[in-house]
Amino acid sequence: MAKAIKQIAIYGKGGIGKSTTTSNLSAALSEMGLKVMQFGCDPKSDSTNTLRNGKYIPTVLDTLREKSAVRAQEVIFPGFNGIYCVEAGGPAPGVGCAGRGIITAVELFKQQKIFEELELDVVIYDVLGDVVCGGFAVPIREGIAEHVFTVSSSDFMSIYASNNLFKGIRKYSNSGGALLGGVIANSMGAPYAKDIIDDFVAKTHTQVMEYIPRSITVTQSELQGKTTIEAAPQSAQAEVYRSLAAKIAAHTESKAPTPLEITELREWAGRWGDYLLALEQGKVTSQGAAI
Repeated sequence: MAKAIKQIAIYGKGGIGKSTTTSNLSAALSEMGLKVMQFGCDPKSDSTNTLRNGKYIPTVLDTLREKSAVRAQEVIFPGFNGIYCVEAGGPAPGVGCAGRGIITAVELFKQQKIFEELELDVVIYDVLGDVVCGGFAVPIREGIAEHVFTVSSSDFMSIYASNNLFKGIRKYSNSGGALLGGVIANSMGAPYAKDIIDDFVAKTHTQVMEYIPRSITVTQSELQGKTTIEAAPQSAQAEVYRSLAAKIAAHTESKAPTPLEITELREWAGRWGDYLLALEQGKVTSQGAAI
């Protein structure tokens, strides 16, 4: 019997720390003895560079543009602690669909049964979450990923992107699509940030997988071209990533979320905006915030 491969997708708004979180998650899972592949699905092709000392790798689409036939092994590169690194890539600027690389790369790997050949334990798709359409929806729509996690801060546009992702998951959930594992709360710095995230997940009937604090350690590590797990393995931040990895490795029960309609989301955000203004003016305290 073939070994079960856990396939997960990490979505998030551009610039939210999605690839940072994903790479540290991959590194932490590899420390647990798991065979991991990180599959970068952003056209910028920068998902895996901190797993490779800041070095970029040729993408699937770039390689296909150079030759008509490609073996999957040609576009897989070794990373930290034996992690297999892949970048789907994107089209030439101004030409074609940005999600095309995901579709092409996934088809190539499925045809050549590369996951089975490598005997992987975990495949992590790192996917841009600003738009859940076309190629970017492939891991959800086609059920390639079993479990989806979204990286979100407490900022409105990050939560807006997560809510849109929830709509995509809900849409495809009845036809074999991937389901939601939960929210990875990133850049937790302000005292009210946790309250906002907790309120959002409660209203959309999901859960927080981990609270990841804002940390200079992450910046220092990435300036070295490394993950925090590799550059600062004894740090408190590395332990947070290890905690997240343990929870995701053990996670088995995902479900369809309950996204907010745009009017509901706007009203919810407005109430939080009023609360934060009152907090700044000293009219309320951050203790037991309830909106």
